[in-house]
Amino acid sequence: MMKQVLVIAAACLLASCAQSQASKQKIQPGIVKKDTTAVNKNEAVATFGEGCFWHAEIVFQSLLGVRDAVSGYAGGTVANPDYETVCTGTTGHAEVVQVYYDSTKISYATLVDAFFASMDPTELDRQGNDEGTQYRSIAFYRNEKEKQILDAAIKRINDSKQYSSNVVTAVEPFTAFYPAEAYHQEYILNHPGNPYVQNVSIPDFEHFKKTFKGPFKN
Repeated sequence: MMKQVLVIAAACLLASCAQSQASKQKIQPGIVKKDTTAVNKNEAVATFGEGCFWHAEIVFQSLLGVRDAVSGYAGGTVANPDYETVCTGTTGHAEVVQVYYDSTKISYATLVDAFFASMDPTELDRQGNDEGTQYRSIAFYRNEKEKQILDAAIKRINDSKQYSSNVVTAVEPFTAFYPAEAYHQEYILNHPGNPYVQNVSIPDFEHFKKTFKGPFKN
């Protein structure tokens, strides 16, 4: 994807998907502003990776009961990674979002359903034109119940024969989350005219909202 930021490694840019002519479509997902990554009282946390974290942000932020989704990195072996090194595919990290939610308003199982509904879980180490291990489909569990929910969801998808091949989403225990740089947070809200946002992120999000039952914020 063509992530237009002030400073970016050339190798990372070449690994991005090609920019196409921007449409004039605008996004209105009802995104909340970032406040803090601190966990509030009675709040739960979930971590998912489904390709570009710009896309994942608006998917989860659109759901009723979700306070915020913060873009970042997880699943690798390098502490405090930055975007340029994650983009090389050598850190083991994936682009993820950390989701802060009220479990009395939305369940972990519903978040998992939204996760699988907003991507193609059968694509290995990529989503669409975003290719590389940093774009892999991955879900992190914090307890055995969450792992069982993830495993059951994968079995359900495989048994449904919805796809021509089986789910390749990795299910791993959560270890650490590293927030991405400030310019990645709320990227779609702040850069609605970016060609990748216009031609990939927004259409994917609108498809998700049409096909997933929610619950969505007003």
